[in-house]
Amino acid sequence: QDHGKGTIVLDPGHGGDDPGMTGNSKITEKTLNLIYAKKLAQLFTDAGYRVVLTRETEDGLYDADSSHKKAQDMQRRVAIIAWEEPLLTISIHQNSYQDPSVCGPQVFYEHSAAGEALAKCIQDSLNTELAIARPRVHKGNGSYYILKRSEGTTVIVECGFLSNPQEEEKLQQTTYQDQVVQAVFDGTMAYLSEKNAGS
Repeated sequence: QDHGKGTIVLDPGHGGDDPGMTGNSKITEKTLNLIYAKKLAQLFTDAGYRVVLTRETEDGLYDADSSHKKAQDMQRRVAIIAWEEPLLTISIHQNSYQDPSVCGPQVFYEHSAAGEALAKCIQDSLNTELAIARPRVHKGNGSYYILKRSEGTTVIVECGFLSNPQEEEKLQQTTYQDQVVQAVFDGTMAYLSEKNAGS
């Protein structure tokens, strides 16, 4: 099988019994994450990459009778990444905070030079292409399971804050979704071209 330019794993966070954050409009994070991941998958596929999604439905990655659904779900995501040995992994999420005024996309990375480089490229692209008024900085994080346990270069992209009413509304708009995934795609391509130039 021709993998073209290589494999990219996209991980839509949450699913099944775990909705993640729920906005005021009752939109759930798990639903939005899947929408964003599928749009992003299309861009990478069109660019010649093989894309693997850790989930392609609203369901989680656990057995119905599992007593530790969340743990099993996370372990299976990490197992998919290990099996695929991708060029990189992007986990898609929506953020939340107790202060509803907080907004804007943010990228987290595992503590490696490659993870930091990818996160910076995506963060810069999001800040620029979405014309973010108060741009955030990419951040290292050692507490997220997917970042801690995943092999290879992995980042988490928090597309925006569902706890911010204005941003929650935007995150559900097709035009804005397309802008976000385009920015994530462009940032990833910038990282890959820098990486290839350096190798």
